[in-house]
Amino acid sequence: MWMATATHKVGDWVGRPLPSDGSRRGSDDAQATGFGDLLRRHRRDAGLSQEGLAELAGLSVDAIAALERGRRRAPRPHTLRLLGDALHLGALDRAELTAAARRDGDAGPRTAMRPLPVAANELVGRGDDLAEAGRLIGERVTRLLTLSGPGGVGKTRLALAIAGGVGSKFDDGVCWVPLAPVSDAGAVAPAVAASTGLHPLDGVRLVEEIGEQIGRRSLLLVLDNCEHVVADAAQVCSALLERCPNLSILASSRELLRVPGESVFVVPPLGLPESDEQSDRAPAVKLFVERATARGHEPVEQFEQVARVVRRLEGMPLAIELAAARTNVLTVEELATELETSFAILSSSSLAGGSSTATPRQQSLYGAIEWSHDLLTPAERELFATMSVFVGGWTLNAAAAVLAGTVAPGPLERARALDLTSRLVDKSLIRVSRDRGIARYDMLAVIREFAAGKLTAASREQETARHHAAFYTALAEEAEAHLRGANQADWLDRLDGELDNVRAAMNWALRSGSAGEAVRLASGLWLFCYLRGHYAEGGEWLERALAVADSPGVGAQYKAKASLGAGMLAFLQCEYDVATARLESALAQYKELDDTAGTALVMQRLGSVARERGDYLAAENLHCQSYDLFESLSDRSGMSWAHNQLGFVAWLRGDLEIGARRCRRARDSFRVLGDGEGLAWSLISLGAIAQYSGDLTEAEDLLQESLALSQRLGYREGVAWSLNLLGIVERRRGFTDRAVHLLDESLAEHRDLGDRWRSASVLEELATVAQQRNRTEYAAFLIGAADGIREVIGAPVPEVEKADQLATRRAIEQTLDRRAFRAAWSAGRAAPLAAVADGYPGPSASPDRSHRL
Repeated sequence: MWMATATHKVGDWVGRPLPSDGSRRGSDDAQATGFGDLLRRHRRDAGLSQEGLAELAGLSVDAIAALERGRRRAPRPHTLRLLGDALHLGALDRAELTAAARRDGDAGPRTAMRPLPVAANELVGRGDDLAEAGRLIGERVTRLLTLSGPGGVGKTRLALAIAGGVGSKFDDGVCWVPLAPVSDAGAVAPAVAASTGLHPLDGVRLVEEIGEQIGRRSLLLVLDNCEHVVADAAQVCSALLERCPNLSILASSRELLRVPGESVFVVPPLGLPESDEQSDRAPAVKLFVERATARGHEPVEQFEQVARVVRRLEGMPLAIELAAARTNVLTVEELATELETSFAILSSSSLAGGSSTATPRQQSLYGAIEWSHDLLTPAERELFATMSVFVGGWTLNAAAAVLAGTVAPGPLERARALDLTSRLVDKSLIRVSRDRGIARYDMLAVIREFAAGKLTAASREQETARHHAAFYTALAEEAEAHLRGANQADWLDRLDGELDNVRAAMNWALRSGSAGEAVRLASGLWLFCYLRGHYAEGGEWLERALAVADSPGVGAQYKAKASLGAGMLAFLQCEYDVATARLESALAQYKELDDTAGTALVMQRLGSVARERGDYLAAENLHCQSYDLFESLSDRSGMSWAHNQLGFVAWLRGDLEIGARRCRRARDSFRVLGDGEGLAWSLISLGAIAQYSGDLTEAEDLLQESLALSQRLGYREGVAWSLNLLGIVERRRGFTDRAVHLLDESLAEHRDLGDRWRSASVLEELATVAQQRNRTEYAAFLIGAADGIREVIGAPVPEVEKADQLATRRAIEQTLDRRAFRAAWSAGRAAPLAAVADGYPGPSASPDRSHRL
């Protein structure tokens, strides 16, 4: 210990010239000297000018001058070592120089940091986001939190609020670093230095010097708008976090920084109204109303129209503010109507009404998106424009197919699409959602419109639409093969998820005259349209496709299938003449093609038309012929369906025992085959048979099973029938309240589907309930409505239902005088089906809710 101390004292004088008066400068004298004075004295003692010292130390002359004059305090250790080496200082002199630097740094005033800007208005609708993001950064859950999201979602405004809320948790305060004005990537570190109030000496090691000057300070650094300098910003953040243990960084960026330890908070759009009744409480509506009011145009009692606006804008704050600014020249309703077709009124700064002091990317929606688009690579721009062809989102496989122009993309095409998609997700131009193990992508509507403009400008719109239609045509044909198997529900859900894309593909095929694509797509979708209840839409597609089906290049098998589908969907809407014509055309086409399976299927559909028209003998003959053809092919599914249809005919005409035998056989087969639709139908038929046989318990069990299965499949016709028959069960038990509820639900489903044949039966059953509840005039009204429907469609009351219908009619006629019956019955016949649920208006023709059940 003594030796170390003695050695230290001897070394105190090494390399130090003696004073001219022969005395030695003591430590007290050194302590009284500031760093700048001490450095200047050492430089002069060494006989060096500032230029000479700068050259020997590898520093700039300005740096030496700043240190000597006190403009630059607390140089970093590396700078002190360079100075000590250049001046040939001994250990004691170096220690004194270091101590002086430390004293000056501690004693000097703390450099002023750039404060947070003052927000111009209140933050609306971000309470939950503010609390969660504030917790993450304020409680040091993460030291780097990136607020990510597309342009205009409100990242900067939220960052201001977060920093203001947690600032007190950082002893050394909050520093705001605006990067939007930075045009050169290499200027990020200087921008950070300037905002922190530092004047580093060493430009080559700028980030290290900033880190050493921040040191152990407890500081929150807010880097706003990093996306255009994301690589350099990431390097700065990584280096500072490594050197400064008490530093936290809050960044806002459309693109992730991808720094180790980064946590990402995706800033969501503002909440939209969940219902019209609650629209005034939705954050997006509140923001619109507040901003419109600030412009002097308060939208009083116009919440429904405001809800239209903010839903169209998907809750994007910038878009909402720009839209609110247009209330100076448009009503809210006019604004909503304009936005339904295009975002053009918000797309340029001259029209959008944005702030005159905002940057161009904040003055319009397209300006905000253009800023992001300009940062993309050519390959990213290609994907960005191409994905605008999708409506309602897309999968990775769809993206790869359309990008590569093939319906079956290989591993390389999928890998490329994945890479580019990942980049655009990270840049907040594409959104990703996950459901049942499948990732799905989409764009905000305004971003998609911008991307579509880029696709058109590149003259790639038609080519991309053709690839898009080809992919969805192939998907429809692939799905068709699975719509009656064990994976039926999955494929139905898949097509449902792509319905908007299917519509877009169909519209393009019909509009562009691509007859082959239109016929293939429409014919491949008819079974889906039936199962999910899109009768009218699917029928329209098929009729339009058949109108061009004679064009060159349309295969005969597709025309036959399209005729079959058109006939089936017309039948489901009780257009029996149209259905018969289409089905007979399909029958001739399939026979010409020598397609036995197609022929059998058409005969089955013709049998269904005959059944609803009350021609049970013709229906049975057609179903028997269909069975024989399916049997010749050993087609178990077709044979099962023939059994089910024959059982259906049997119980409708009142042959319950035969019907039960047929339907049980079909049920057992459908269970083995995994055909959900077939199983639901066999259960419905067996439930009806049990109900008409008087076994209400068994009927309820069977019908509840069919209802649950139909709901799980999304099979709307099965749901409607199950509710109808369960309502009859409850009425027979005497539970009329429950019966009315079930029958009303069934009527709504049948009416929405366009099934007038079954709607008439439900109305007759409701009339029976009304008569039992002494609502006799309403019962007559309902019987009249059912009679009117049956007359229009040409379908009689099914044989098995006639006894109940006749008993109800007689009870009504016995209760009402002839004139009252005739008035109510005539009113029912004249009422549109959609108005029947409003009740019988009564003789005065004014609605009276007391005439409802």
